Amino acid sequence: MKPTYLSFIPILFLFGCSSNPPIRIEKAVDINRFMGDWYVIANIPTFIEKGAHNAIESYKLNSDGSIATKFSFNQDSFNGEKKEYHPTGYVYDEKSNAIWGMQFIWPFKSDYRIVYLDKDYNHTIIGRIKRDYVWIMARNPTIPEDEYKKMVQIIEQEGYDISKLKIVPQQW
Repeated sequence: MKPTYLSFIPILFLFGCSSNPPIRIEKAVDINRFMGDWYVIANIPTFIEKGAHNAIESYKLNSDGSIATKFSFNQDSFNGEKKEYHPTGYVYDEKSNAIWGMQFIWPFKSDYRIVYLDKDYNHTIIGRIKRDYVWIMARNPTIPEDEYKKMVQIIEQEGYDISKLKIVPQQW
């Protein structure tokens, strides 16, 4: 029996699929402590975040367990147009509270994972399985250089291209 081109499709499909190893997540996030304001210190930006200045992500736990989110920033400068987005977060993994879906447009939910969170809930890294976007955030608009370097190292260890990481200007 002579092989046909169609018989190679399953093989090509298997070789064409690449999957990253699982991304790390925090084992236990106290969701109530995580709520509040987080300054975006650096990121691999999505298209809406390019040129963001004074970016802040704010979380508030709703009575139904969803998370009201407000993402605000000034476009292209500290005095630029104020932009604001209001996605809703949904905790998927209630054991850890570290895996969420973030919904900007119904019915689509984006992957959102708490990759790192310091013990004092002052610094965090939010990532995605695809390793396409990442956010370094803090409770204050600046963080110590050694903490920033540590967080960048974590991001690199998780398989991100850190050459795409951009500092988000903060001036308060």
